[in-house]
Amino acid sequence: YEVEQDLIPLIISNCQYQVEQGGETLQEFDLEKIQRQISSRFLQGKPRLTLKGIPTLVYRHDWNFEHLFVDIKNKMAQSPLPHSAMSTISGELQSYSSACEALSVIEVTLGFLGTAGGDPNMHLNVYVQEILRMDDQTTPVLKALSRCQLKHVIALWQFLSSFKSEQLLGLKKDPFREISSRYKADLSPESAKLLSTFLNHTDLDAFLMELHELMVLKLRNIQTQDSFNPEWSLRDTLVSYMETKESEVLLEVESQFPEEILLASCVSVWKVAAARKQDRQAK
Repeated sequence: YEVEQDLIPLIISNCQYQVEQGGETLQEFDLEKIQRQISSRFLQGKPRLTLKGIPTLVYRHDWNFEHLFVDIKNKMAQSPLPHSAMSTISGELQSYSSACEALSVIEVTLGFLGTAGGDPNMHLNVYVQEILRMDDQTTPVLKALSRCQLKHVIALWQFLSSFKSEQLLGLKKDPFREISSRYKADLSPESAKLLSTFLNHTDLDAFLMELHELMVLKLRNIQTQDSFNPEWSLRDTLVSYMETKESEVLLEVESQFPEEILLASCVSVWKVAAARKQDRQAK
């Protein structure tokens, strides 16, 4: 409809004017009659549209990755990322910018797979270049990811998002600016000593990835962070999170992680573990 041609004449026709003593003019609108006429003229007999079932644009930063991962798992099998693949990728993606580019490619891939699914055994580089038709600018990154298949795409997101934060930490910047200070408490000297003992006997890559995912998907999200009490045991919270997403629970976390360390110190714990990994790689 046209506002000036259709709506304004309808409103004016249902307006009463009264001239008060002193020459002041008052307007009174018959709102109920206007509502009925608008309904019968513009709405009655028209189909009602809702957002249900209609694809909507959501910026990648606002994606609910947990729901996206469930959609992908319902459409195609997923597998853990082999340690050999992790070593190759981290060796070839030496800069923070290349880590960001690789993660961006994976997130675009996740979006398409969550909607359409795919062959879990198709190589990732083939899917990106031949199905998604992404340009040649991604070639250096795809070379690093060439050993991976679509069945590794969720594990790749987990690894690359953690790896990106490790790179940012190496640049002396904070990867967790968006996480509340409630989860950034320093470790006590005793807790730091217990954590150091644990890190000496654990799979650092797996621990870093699982803890990073918990922090990024749960504690960075304003809507969900209130459900996580900083006074909870970090060990119990992480184990419960892995069980909830039906992931294989890291046995050493369940049996050896210091019970005294709280969720309030999770950011400090992750940074200590990342620094320990850097030290091992430097030797």
